[in-house]
Amino acid sequence: EVSLAESGGGSVQAGGSLRLSCAASGYTYRTYCMGWFRQAPGKEREGVAATGSLGDTRYANCVKGRFSISRDNAKNTLYLQMNTLKPEDTAMYYCAADSTCRRRGGFTLSTSDYNYWGQGTQVTVSS
Repeated sequence: EVSLAESGGGSVQAGGSLRLSCAASGYTYRTYCMGWFRQAPGKEREGVAATGSLGDTRYANCVKGRFSISRDNAKNTLYLQMNTLKPEDTAMYYCAADSTCRRRGGFTLSTSDYNYWGQGTQVTVSS
């Protein structure tokens, strides 16, 4: 059974940094594409960053240059380093796995392409 567990959320002031982690288990981690998503109250869940099985990356325009996604296949762990945080980054952050990206020929930031989800970790940025 696939399991994803996020950690590292918290409250920070604007301009601060946080590093989120996602521990994965129950599948061959290195073969799946992975992504970070977020959902603010009253808004739809949106893709923030994603990485393919070879470590290639993709970012939403609103976080480019501030966030960095990485994966450690030896530790079955996904990371999201978030720098220069802004109040608008406040949201519940979710880790997700896409088991079909290889067959599809690529990975995306679309929630519909990810079939496994963690429970989320809250990030709050105050001004």
